[in-house]
Amino acid sequence: MRWQVRWDTIGADGKRRQEKRNFEHRGGGRDETDPDVYAEAFAAKTAVELAEDTYISREAGEITLEQFAKQWRRDHVADPASLETIDKHLAHIYDVPRTERTRRAEGTSPIGHRKLRDLAKSPSLMRRWIKSLEAKGLSPGYIHQIGTTLASILNVAVEDGRMLRNPMHAKSVKLPDAPERIIVPWTLQMVTAARDEVDRRHQQPAIVDLGAGAGMRESEVFAFALEDIVFLGADRKILVRRQIKRVKDDQGRYHLVYDLPKGGKEREVPLSDALARRLTEQIKKRKPVEVKLPWQRPGGKMRTYTLLFVGPGGQPWYRQSFQHTWTAARKAAGAPPPPDENGRFHGLRHTFASLEVAAGADILKVAAWLGHTDPGFTLRTYGHFMPDTRDIGRKAVDEFFEPEQSSESASAPDVPSEGES
Repeated sequence: MRWQVRWDTIGADGKRRQEKRNFEHRGGGRDETDPDVYAEAFAAKTAVELAEDTYISREAGEITLEQFAKQWRRDHVADPASLETIDKHLAHIYDVPRTERTRRAEGTSPIGHRKLRDLAKSPSLMRRWIKSLEAKGLSPGYIHQIGTTLASILNVAVEDGRMLRNPMHAKSVKLPDAPERIIVPWTLQMVTAARDEVDRRHQQPAIVDLGAGAGMRESEVFAFALEDIVFLGADRKILVRRQIKRVKDDQGRYHLVYDLPKGGKEREVPLSDALARRLTEQIKKRKPVEVKLPWQRPGGKMRTYTLLFVGPGGQPWYRQSFQHTWTAARKAAGAPPPPDENGRFHGLRHTFASLEVAAGADILKVAAWLGHTDPGFTLRTYGHFMPDTRDIGRKAVDEFFEPEQSSESASAPDVPSEGES
């Protein structure tokens, strides 16, 4: 005997349609509550889901993770560089299915070919997939990034009515914690050694100066132009208005483009007298060069800026082309090699932030100079460099409890003692 459950749903086109499912067992007993086995249990479960608007049709959940992820990627709006990073994450999510023997030997657990309805009910698949990423030798921080991308994709699947829940949000699914960053600012001797090496190779020492003296990112330094410097007046400053990116066109070929700084916001950084002198020396040493590049994407509107730093042949620097020079500069400075962040160009940015915070600069101002959207992030990252404020705290309490003594000590004249002239 076979039993069939029928129910009505509203399709994506807004039309009513009937769905059905066959079972070998009717059910009815106290222990016969499995909706995947017993018709009555399934009928009761489906009726509740339809009433609570949580029903997911089998057709909606039949799509594989890879198929849905490709749709998500096609509709996702982001800058080309971010999309390139996402594509690298997706490669680990798709992971071409192999034979079970090869998969076991490699310690991999592909999930791209799994149907969404199966993933929704199997947090264990997510745990095995995360474990397989660790077996590949990926760093905890990178695994965390890949997992965050997958969680975002599955969030959209839930919102689209293809999954009832996101298995990445299950309590048993835990992404590895990214290692805590230990910020070690560079010393003046290290900065000097690095700038001397860049000067020896390309006569462009101010590349290092802008990192340590203005907190600029590497890509922002490469796009830094003569028109971005305000040398005179009380409001002497550096304008951080663009960066250089290396992005792919539709045919997969790389192109250099100008784009807004990270976060899509321009910013200003106070120009110190010492940094102004170093920039002036740089301009005298090597004449700035006009460079024309498309804006934001290959084929975009062309823009021209007078760049302070260009590579051999007059072409702008970008991270990959400058890597050899930076490796030599880092070694000369005695900074640690990657993946230690303090050994990357970002280490100069940490140096700028730490010296500003240690000098007592307002954390909100420092966040703005660095281009951080969340001042709390700036505080968490560099707060341990803040000056000791215990004496300030003690004084505030003293003035609260004993305002008279505080005002008397502040206004009392300095009377010489007997015998003093």
